[in-house]
Amino acid sequence: MSIHYERRGPEVHTLGGVITQKNADLCTVRIRIPAGDITSERMAGLVDIASKFGNGSLHLTNRQSIEIPHVDPHNLEAMEVLLEKNGTPVGAEFTEVVNVVACPGTDRCKLANIDSSTLAKEIDKRFFRMELPLRIRIAVSSCPNSCVSSWVSDIGIIGVQKPIRNPTLCSGCGTCVDYCKEKALLVKHGAVILNEGLCTTCGNCIHTCQFNVITGKPLGYQIMVGGSHGRFPHLARYLTTVSTQESAMLVVEGILDWVRRFACEGKRFRIQIEEEGYDTFRQYVLKNVPEDTIETIENVSYLSQLSSTDTKYSLNLRQLE
Repeated sequence: MSIHYERRGPEVHTLGGVITQKNADLCTVRIRIPAGDITSERMAGLVDIASKFGNGSLHLTNRQSIEIPHVDPHNLEAMEVLLEKNGTPVGAEFTEVVNVVACPGTDRCKLANIDSSTLAKEIDKRFFRMELPLRIRIAVSSCPNSCVSSWVSDIGIIGVQKPIRNPTLCSGCGTCVDYCKEKALLVKHGAVILNEGLCTTCGNCIHTCQFNVITGKPLGYQIMVGGSHGRFPHLARYLTTVSTQESAMLVVEGILDWVRRFACEGKRFRIQIEEEGYDTFRQYVLKNVPEDTIETIENVSYLSQLSSTDTKYSLNLRQLE
């Protein structure tokens, strides 16, 4: 029995999280796990379900989801009931918003600037499985280390914090200089000097200042669009930085609204943005975002290096596809 459908319907067989295997008599069921957070009780439930309907194995995906392989499609309805009861419903993989990923964030990471997990779960709650002409992958990282690859996602969010130094209190001990990976800090005449062009606004110097002389500007949410991996990887393009989680949600909503209204199937998101015109795209996406929450950035050279505006590469990708 083949369970391949071109377009999904209300039946579990047509959900994006149900994937036909090489042997079309079997399928793999992908699970919805926003931010990759799952309780031990729910994990135990998945083990039982995998033993009952699969071959007892589970597979961890690179998007913080879990798959149950080797499932007989005749058992999908019964399996879906147990998955819902377990709090681990069927996931997504079609042209829709798929599992939203996030790093541990402020819950556990000492380098975190934002509560990435909570933001990812809010995005999942509002937009998961939103039907679109493109598959949209969203990743939320709590700092520029980007542990969940925000720069190669369709929508990437990174928590940033600009350091604010008090030169009259700084002892020039150089601890922050030692911790700065970008060499954006140096001690000159007994004072710490910041090269804003090299600063990634990671906030490490704030965390490491033992005298609490370096403070942080209010947290920011740096947002990028159009990243991709796979056969033709491409870094995303910097879009904006906003100062509140509410505005970050509005930016995500604006991007998805543009995709729903103007994007087409069969062409990469980044290519479509460039063809539409980046400025036109940006204006549409930010139209409902309060202006007083849009941050001015100083590290333009750093972001420009990562966010190439050269469309030649993208156009070559379109020809290859």
